[in-house]
Amino acid sequence: MVTRIQSVHFDASQQLVEFVEKKVAKLEKLCEGAATLDVVMKLIKPEAARNKEVSLRVEGAGAELFASKTADTFEDALMEAIDALKVQAEKARNK
Repeated sequence: MVTRIQSVHFDASQQLVEFVEKKVAKLEKLCEGAATLDVVMKLIKPEAARNKEVSLRVEGAGAELFASKTADTFEDALMEAIDALKVQAEKARNK
């Protein structure tokens, strides 16, 4: 699975990119046959709370899964989005 990571309105640190790669690698087992995984991290309003948004889109295997979550940190938003994708993958697998 090809993973593309984008950061919008900020420059992602190497540590954040490595964290994202480590966590989304586990999605490969859940989304068998998926061709691409897009990770988009956005900084919404720098002065507001809960201003970090992470969107995950998995394409391939005859289905497209999408989850977008907002939190105080990119790490928290990523984990919430991964949990949402796990639920969607289970539903798609059971159909």
